[in-house]
Amino acid sequence: MALIDFRIDARDGEARAGALRTKRGDIPFPFFMPVGTVGAVKALTIDQLRALDPGIILCNTYHLMLRPGVELVETMGGLHRFMSWDGPILTDSGGYQVFSLGAIRKIREEGVEFRSHLDGSAHFLTPERSIEIQERLGVEIAMAFDECPAPDQTKGEIERSMEMTHRWARRSLDASRGVSAIFGIVQGGTHPDLRKRSVEAIAAMGFEGLAIGGLSVGEPKELMHEVVSRTAPLLPDDKPRYLMGVGTPEDILVAVEAGVTMFDCVMPTRNARNGTLFTRRGKISIRNARYRADADPIDLDCGCLACRSVSRAYLRHLHVSGEIAASVYGTIHNLQFYLDLMGGIRQSIMEGRFRAFRETVMSEMSEQC
Repeated sequence: MALIDFRIDARDGEARAGALRTKRGDIPFPFFMPVGTVGAVKALTIDQLRALDPGIILCNTYHLMLRPGVELVETMGGLHRFMSWDGPILTDSGGYQVFSLGAIRKIREEGVEFRSHLDGSAHFLTPERSIEIQERLGVEIAMAFDECPAPDQTKGEIERSMEMTHRWARRSLDASRGVSAIFGIVQGGTHPDLRKRSVEAIAAMGFEGLAIGGLSVGEPKELMHEVVSRTAPLLPDDKPRYLMGVGTPEDILVAVEAGVTMFDCVMPTRNARNGTLFTRRGKISIRNARYRADADPIDLDCGCLACRSVSRAYLRHLHVSGEIAASVYGTIHNLQFYLDLMGGIRQSIMEGRFRAFRETVMSEMSEQC
């Protein structure tokens, strides 16, 4: 019995809109998942997150296994109860973090030996262990354990890494106890032939969804867009297509046009903490002196709590004063911007005008405000 149900309600070219059904509710797609790495979206209380109503959030296996540990979370009734979040959760497998956080690591067929970035303690993460942790957390969607090659590796090295990912994908799927829907991850770097081979291999294994991994890791944006545009249409049409960790508004629009239905990225929350805010007329750096006496809200077209509550001038004051409230307001606004963008995308697909919507958004966001 499938743990999720994927329903397409409308198409506009390759772009698709519909709903992903889970035991904790339906999520209209295309959708964006706020990143709650350690079981919390940075700068937000759980009540503030609920008020934004993102539908689903992403948490991370690597971070949660190190702190507070799966045993504690399990004792507390699972991740949903531990963090008081009733909606669906997707967990990344931990593979990207093991390969990207600069931890000392040793890769072999069985898995990866690494030392924690927190305290230097030794750990060994395998496909089986990653799936075990994710299912013990009780999440709706778990990701297969994969190897993430660096963009500067040779094609031969990327090919060997991809083949390891395929073997680990099969082991991940075989390790599942049927608690969580398991998604496989397509690798292959920026090489079209490797991506095609990876799609064929992962799609043949019977995962409930497929993801495109290994992008936005240093390659030129134009090349990343090309890889997504070539790869996404190769993925099974009757399953979710997830582009991992990619997330400027432009990136999302390009990927949706290629048929991607799921996204996550730290960009809206990280940028908010750094004072960079998204608006319908382009990004603004709220710390800039030009906003010192600006009485307008962050975005005149936004109805979020931040835009209803504070002016640009006050928000700038909070930032330059180092007040925590600056990150709170900025995070609420940036996530609302992303969620509104996804809502606009869905509506435009349903109405058969996605391409015009994309062109309008990109034109408006290129303006200065």
